[in-house]
Amino acid sequence: MTNDNARLFRSLHLPSSPLVLANAWDVASARIIEDAGAAAIATTSAGVAWSLGTPDGDLLGRDLAVDLIARIARVTTVPVTADIEGGYADTPAGVTETVAAVVAAGAAGINIEDGPRPPEEVVPRLAAARAASGEVFINARIDTFLRGLGGVPETLERATAYLAAGADGIFVPGVIDPAVITALVEGIDAPVNVMAHPGAPSVKELAALGVARVSVGSGISQAAYAVARESARELFSTGTYSRLEEAVGYGELNDLLA
Repeated sequence: MTNDNARLFRSLHLPSSPLVLANAWDVASARIIEDAGAAAIATTSAGVAWSLGTPDGDLLGRDLAVDLIARIARVTTVPVTADIEGGYADTPAGVTETVAAVVAAGAAGINIEDGPRPPEEVVPRLAAARAASGEVFINARIDTFLRGLGGVPETLERATAYLAAGADGIFVPGVIDPAVITALVEGIDAPVNVMAHPGAPSVKELAALGVARVSVGSGISQAAYAVARESARELFSTGTYSRLEEAVGYGELNDLLA
C-alpha cells in the first residue's frame, strides 16, 4: 500500500492545480483535515514537537516522531507526508535509518530541511534518504530566505544540488513575493512548494505562478494554540466561555476517530 500511496502522492504535484496541504500535528487534527477534504495529510514538525513537549529545531526524538507518523497513517485514508526536519540524525547513515522507519510507518512523502547545515553536508543526507525511501516523494526544504543566505541565486544552486542527490521537489519557505516565486519556478526543474500565511498570494494566484504545492507549516497548530490561550485567559479573567462557541462537537470528534 505504501508504494501505491507514494505514486498517488507524487501525482498530486501539478503546477496548474497545486497540492494544498493543511499541516496536522496529531491524530485528531489529521482526521479533521482529512474530513475537510484534504487530498493528502502533511505533518508540521514544529506542531508535532510542541504537542509532544519539545521545542522545534531537530530536538524531537526519532522514535516519538515515527510513532506519531504511524498513528496518523493508520487512521487516514489519504497519503501522508512527514516533516522529519533534518532527518533526526547526526549522520547520513542515521538519516537512512530514520527514513526507513518513516517509510515503514506508512509515509508516502517526506520533508528534509537544510536548516543551518551547508549544502555539502545536506547532499549526502539527501542521497541517504533517497536510498532508503523507494518511491516516496522527497521534498527538500531550502532555508535560504528564512535565514537570509543569498536569495534566488543561492537557492537555485542548492536546488540543483539537492535534486541531483535524489530530491523530487523543492520547498522554499519564507517567500511570498510573486516575482521571486516566478524566478524560483522558472529556475527549478521540479515541483516547487511555497509556504503560505496571511499576506501570501492565494492558492489560485500561486497556481498561476506555477507553484505545484502549497502548505501552511505550523500555522494551523499555532492558531489552535491561540484559541486555547485566549479561552483560558477569558475563563480566568472574566469567568465566561465565549471562545468555546466554535468548538468542534464532542460527538463529531469521537466519530472521526472511531
